[in-house]
Amino acid sequence: MYNVVSMKTFELKNGNKIPSLGFGTWQLNGKECTKAVVDAINVGYRHIDTAEIYGNQQSVDEGIKKSGINRKEIFLTSKVWRSNLYKQDVVDSCKETLEALKTEYLDLFLVHWPNKDIEIKETLEAMELLKEEKLIKNYGVSNFTEDDLDETSDFEVVVNQVEFHPSLNQKKLKEYCDRKKIVITAYSPLAQGMDLKLPEVVKMSQKYGKSTAQVLLNWLRQNRIVAIPRSSERAHIKDNFGSLGWDLEKEDIEILDSLNKDRRVINPGFASWNK
Repeated sequence: MYNVVSMKTFELKNGNKIPSLGFGTWQLNGKECTKAVVDAINVGYRHIDTAEIYGNQQSVDEGIKKSGINRKEIFLTSKVWRSNLYKQDVVDSCKETLEALKTEYLDLFLVHWPNKDIEIKETLEAMELLKEEKLIKNYGVSNFTEDDLDETSDFEVVVNQVEFHPSLNQKKLKEYCDRKKIVITAYSPLAQGMDLKLPEVVKMSQKYGKSTAQVLLNWLRQNRIVAIPRSSERAHIKDNFGSLGWDLEKEDIEILDSLNKDRRVINPGFASWNK
């Protein structure tokens, strides 16, 4: 097991902290999901990411329980789906999530995707209520563009979870979020494997004696971006955790910064950037 002390955290605008590396559970279900969560926690992860639409929250809970780790040591994130963004629906969704995860609170609750048919003000008022009732510690959004985020300025949005990797380096969005003190969390941080094959990444892997995945995850951390890689294989889960405890040189960070191709892996028709 890795030493959890090596886990770097980022400070949110409200003073709370989020681990810089988390474990994603999208497309993991049932026993496979439970085992992966156990493996991740045993390796050293203390940040687990799920969502109501994933249909795996009970399996995530079973994994946390089986790991033997105290719930208070886990930073637990979930998300409310875009059809459930009216005020009462958000509250109900959160309570159903808490029941599925058998926990009294979430460390972070996110709006999974924006929905222009429902005013974000109403959604975030519900988030404020949940925070006042201590059912969530922090709230944020996911898949929000700069224009979407402009509509949240009256609220304490602390995270924007988006697809982010060298071939989709959303620099303008990152700069916007930095100005607003919103931490970006990167899903699909390896571009579902595509960015592992980039020649520059392969070369750095050889230079540092690290895996290509470790190079990419290290790059994100050094850019102050949280990463939530997902895998069902313990070897990959352990390898991803090995992105901690060392740093890329500045010149290599700059090389990776320059590889953007605007190549999205996740691009549903209802996304704001497609409107």
